[in-house]
Amino acid sequence: MSTLTETTPRVTAGVDTHRDVHVVAVLDERGAQLGCEPFAADPAGYRKALAWVRSFGVIDRIGVEGTGSYGAGLTRYLHNQRVAVIEVSCPNRQQRRSHGKSDPVDAVAAARATQSGEASAQPKSRTGNVEAIRALRVVRHSAAHSRIDSINQMRALLVTGPEQLRESFRDSTIWTMVTAASKLRPGDPTTVTGATKFALRELARRIQGLEEELKRLDVILGPLVRTTAPALVAKYGVGPDTAGALLVSAGDNPERLHKESAFAHMCGSAPIDASSGLVTHKRLNRGGDRSANQALWRIVMVRMVSDPRTRAYVDRRTKEGKSKKDIIRCLKRYVARELYPHLVEKRS
Repeated sequence: MSTLTETTPRVTAGVDTHRDVHVVAVLDERGAQLGCEPFAADPAGYRKALAWVRSFGVIDRIGVEGTGSYGAGLTRYLHNQRVAVIEVSCPNRQQRRSHGKSDPVDAVAAARATQSGEASAQPKSRTGNVEAIRALRVVRHSAAHSRIDSINQMRALLVTGPEQLRESFRDSTIWTMVTAASKLRPGDPTTVTGATKFALRELARRIQGLEEELKRLDVILGPLVRTTAPALVAKYGVGPDTAGALLVSAGDNPERLHKESAFAHMCGSAPIDASSGLVTHKRLNRGGDRSANQALWRIVMVRMVSDPRTRAYVDRRTKEGKSKKDIIRCLKRYVARELYPHLVEKRS
């Protein structure tokens, strides 16, 4: 009779994700590779991949590359199957140069990073209101940038255009220029004047169309953001746009951030040690989610202009010798700390 207690082996998997195929590698508890296979990047492939991994033993966790892109579908499926998923960053470039690159190598690297704890971040669930906000913000961001590009193109055409046309728009505001240009009659579009008028008219009508698109999006986005996080939008200096950026950064499962310092670090607003030898110093974190960092910056700018408490803080720190850049950095950190509880509070 055996005296050893028989236990079911526990395995860790890693997935290198692509548009059409996901490559899955499985390791045992000692880190030995048990197998590596490709599977289709569709629901049927997800089911086959999970069954294949389970054939080696009980799943401890699965590390997935690109949980916000090609791995999003697989991540949702694994969450629905109650499997612990870890977000894995791309392999180290220096390691790739020395060891080469292939899909199986990347899958094994993802599994090893997951098993060792080097990768430990939980991916966003992408199943609630915040995912809807993210989708709408993608379109809004594109429309806003296209509008700015079109306005700049109109200005450039007027700078180099015929003198008479340029003079007719001199000292015009942006929207006066757009309204007037949308009503131009180009005449012969093969002449310099006609072609410039035609181009200005098309750009103006494009801008008007984009403006209407932005209004339609704001009609949906504003109430959705307020419903999702009413306490967040109620904070001074926080509007639907900045609140939406912070919500998207935190995701539908913001509890994965654990504490406010993790949120600040994710937003790139937490200072990083830059000490060496006898020099003790911290530097600005230029990593993290830049959209969330920009949202914090905008909130700070609003408060520096019109919030008495923030203005008093700026005056005090300025007298202490702090530069404006350092003061803004400190304020962004304070704002991140203030807003974090309203991001993780239970949502309806």
